[in-house]
Amino acid sequence: MEEAEDLQERDASAVSPAIEAPEVGPGDESLAEPLLLPWDRFSAWLHCICVVGFDLELGQAVEVIYPHHSKLTDKETCSDLSLFPWPRTGCLGDTQFCFRFRQAAGRKSSLGCFLEHFDRDAPVCLKGHYYGYVYFRQVRDKSLKRGYFQKSLVLISKLPYVTFFHSLLKLIAPEYFEKQEPCLEAACNDIDRWPAPCPSRVLTLPIMGVVMKVLIHLVSIVLPSIHEVDLFRCFSPVFFHIQMLWELVLLGEALVVMAPSPAESSDTVLALVSCISPLRYCSDFRPYFTIHDSEFKEYTTRTQAPPSVILGVTNPFFAKTLQHWPHIIRIGDMKQMGEMAKQMKVKKLKNLKTLDSKPGVYSAYKPFLNRDEEIIKQLQKGIQQKRPSAAQNAILRRHFLELTQSFIIPLERYVASLMPLQKSISPWKSPPMLRPFSQDEFMKTLEKAGPQLTSRLKGDWIGLYRQFLKSPNFDGWFRNRWKEMTQKLEALHLEALCDEVGLLSITRSETEIFPSVLEREDAGRQRQRQNTAFTEERWAMRDCRQ
Repeated sequence: MEEAEDLQERDASAVSPAIEAPEVGPGDESLAEPLLLPWDRFSAWLHCICVVGFDLELGQAVEVIYPHHSKLTDKETCSDLSLFPWPRTGCLGDTQFCFRFRQAAGRKSSLGCFLEHFDRDAPVCLKGHYYGYVYFRQVRDKSLKRGYFQKSLVLISKLPYVTFFHSLLKLIAPEYFEKQEPCLEAACNDIDRWPAPCPSRVLTLPIMGVVMKVLIHLVSIVLPSIHEVDLFRCFSPVFFHIQMLWELVLLGEALVVMAPSPAESSDTVLALVSCISPLRYCSDFRPYFTIHDSEFKEYTTRTQAPPSVILGVTNPFFAKTLQHWPHIIRIGDMKQMGEMAKQMKVKKLKNLKTLDSKPGVYSAYKPFLNRDEEIIKQLQKGIQQKRPSAAQNAILRRHFLELTQSFIIPLERYVASLMPLQKSISPWKSPPMLRPFSQDEFMKTLEKAGPQLTSRLKGDWIGLYRQFLKSPNFDGWFRNRWKEMTQKLEALHLEALCDEVGLLSITRSETEIFPSVLEREDAGRQRQRQNTAFTEERWAMRDCRQ
């Protein structure tokens, strides 16, 4: 592309420069893409771009959707209106945040094969959702009846690349507010020339006169890490309770974040989701949830227990509506870098009032593990020594990583023991079945091979594991591990069969070998169907018991 030589190169924060990967740009044929129609490339990245404004008579309204053929259902449009911050938040100037909402039933995805496996293998609560990435501008304008100019530019996508899309909006939105719709047409045309979001490739993406370079990872593996929010900044208002918050997220507890702005709400929810990395959070989460969301009644009803979901809200109305939820985090304005909240006790839910409640954690939950005083002292020392905020964030992220790894390693070790011995794999028999997971058997392994081998924390680890085994996070993790081990067994069996056929081919003819091989393959497929049915029946019985 000739004009690319004159473009300023800009690296998005989603890039990982330490990883070497082939570079792919617009029109690169090395990806061997099928014949593409107009807007197919655009649809691989975005569903649409929306402009939402405020009308004195109609209220919030979607003014423009690009490309013009893109559609949003009534429910999706209703959720899309949630991108307007509640007026009392005082978001003067430019604000960025994100939200999630359910995709309309029956809508076909246009992402292609790249993310088909993600939606297929993901837990139910993570399937069929859109992300909305918002750039909201609110400035005083006396020429308008309301006295303010209020408008949002929103990118709607199935891709959960928070940092990347926020970087993209910083390029598009200011140009749009100056040049209006022609700018959006140009941006859409640029995106429709991008290569597909293929993993493990450095993608060159020209947009609005600059070039972004991004490295895409497999979403199913790196979901938490793409939410590169500043953990230290997000948790600073409730810093002394990070151990408790980690447990609540690990166990998939219903959790509400009440924040003063959409940006702080969405950042805090994303920080909570990422704090159990590398374990995948398998429940629903809504970085910015409003009364306009289609699940408002479902999540605020008192006729049933709150679902396993993390909600981020700003409207004080939720302080009363969600007062029955078991765990509520109330944060004030985010502390400036280098500041930390004073130590506060966990407060009782009955003390949570509508408007005048103080920041803190409101819950009756008693943590299973003792608080890690060393990490608190380490970060407090960093504040005193004016350690860079990036270093503080890295220390806290590493703490959560090591804590989660210490917790999950005993489970990984036990589940690996469910694999049959390789010597039991015969080329002339069906692949052996995995041994079933036994909670009692696993608990016995913790005495000698528990998290105490890698973690300095003391407490009721056994109790924490018992609760975790009932959680959506364990369900999602174990289903994925079971599938991986089943595939490993099938690969080992196929390898053994190929080796055996190779040996037999030396002494026997093809007419003698292949009928026997086909007979064994048929028997193997039958056994696999029985194994799958047995596994699904076990999961169904487990779900009923829970």
